[in-house]
Amino acid sequence: MQQTIDFLDESRALCALLTPLSEAEFEMPTQFKGWTINNIIRHLHVWNIAVDLSLQDEAALGAFVAAMMAVVRGGKLPEFEASYLDGLSGHALRNAWIAHAGTTADAFASADPKLRLKWVGPDMSALSSITARLMETWAHGQAVYDVLGMERQDTDRIGNIVRLGVNTWGFTWKNRRIEPPGQMPKLRLSAPSGAVWEYGEPSESGMIFGSATEFCQVVTQCRNIADTALEVTGEVAHQWMAVAQCFAGPPQDPPIKGTRHRADKGV
Repeated sequence: MQQTIDFLDESRALCALLTPLSEAEFEMPTQFKGWTINNIIRHLHVWNIAVDLSLQDEAALGAFVAAMMAVVRGGKLPEFEASYLDGLSGHALRNAWIAHAGTTADAFASADPKLRLKWVGPDMSALSSITARLMETWAHGQAVYDVLGMERQDTDRIGNIVRLGVNTWGFTWKNRRIEPPGQMPKLRLSAPSGAVWEYGEPSESGMIFGSATEFCQVVTQCRNIADTALEVTGEVAHQWMAVAQCFAGPPQDPPIKGTRHRADKGV
């Protein structure tokens, strides 16, 4: 699966960003819920471990989920993840996370893409599982790039996230117990390579066009649509971009306008 390569490449790009940091800088709070860089890398590492369990040890995954659910009610997911990793932090955490990312990529590279795997929510295929790990790495990584004042140089591997955004059109509404307000709007997006990616058909729902990176930022809720240069026409298109959610879990609202952005200075 190409997605295994894309997942590992995205992980390595984030790892390279972390390499020059001091131990103290891993405790910098980001604009994502005030999570520190340590919180974010722990989160990625723990759920990479969990997705490995889904592939190799269903019983162990069940035990992991039960332990997690017993702790995380009340917004204590970072505390659970820190405890699960015995407080691992800084460069030791970075090293453990990136090493395990390679293990995850290797395991999924030899898996049947259609294999159904248990997960915290609905079962997923192996292909969807590793694509979700790529999306999570990219999305949570955005908060790290932002706090360090760095502009990420995306590649066309974000096409995986664009497709997730498209494929979760229906999920966005079902998750909110709302009937889809119409047909999915047409997308016309510029890829990092300069290619043009199009999805959907012209309709009264409207159209969304502009940067594929910014579309990914909106559907992963790294940005409010008002903080992008995406051009949105049509009522349905505006409604979608106001609540789009390509990740599992209960309905989440996008960040308030102006609260997620790249810092003015780098480290």
